[in-house]
Amino acid sequence: MATSVLHFPFPHNWQAEVLAARPAILPARHFVYPREAEEVERGALEVMVRPGDGAQPFLATCALGFRDPAAPTGLWSTPNPDELCAISGGYAYMVDTRVPERFTMISYRPVLQVLSAVAQGLMLFVGHHSILAWGAQGQAWESAKLSDEGITIRGFANGQLHGLGWEMVADREMPFTLDLRTGRRAAGTAGALP
Repeated sequence: MATSVLHFPFPHNWQAEVLAARPAILPARHFVYPREAEEVERGALEVMVRPGDGAQPFLATCALGFRDPAAPTGLWSTPNPDELCAISGGYAYMVDTRVPERFTMISYRPVLQVLSAVAQGLMLFVGHHSILAWGAQGQAWESAKLSDEGITIRGFANGQLHGLGWEMVADREMPFTLDLRTGRRAAGTAGALP
């Protein structure tokens, strides 16, 4: 498995530890994400989670997406202090640590990059073609198509995200600017790709 990233920019009410391997004796509470995964143990991310509400700890087994170093693996805090983001080879799982049966799998397969826009209360999941923003209440927005294949993030400034997207017809990277409140292209930037 790739080296796990631990990134906790948002305050959180839980503690979590990435385990080197699944424990020989499983704890009383064990959850597999996604539930219908086959052969989930092959390369899965194993995380011991201690909820902040005093509930019993649980083991989260997160199925591996891709064995590619470009696909992130690790744990992130989220805008919701009771939610944990676990990513295993680009497959991203948003887990409610109070009710671990409740989770969302981010639709990008794979997520290629995770950014935290703390001032806006957003996590940003970058895929091949677009960006999905996650806030304290769940999915906040998803951008229009920004690239035919690959997005480069240049940075944040004044509530905007600046980046480049590959345009196949022009055979070059085209700049874009997104409004972080809405996910829409900022006024004066190129339109969305078809």
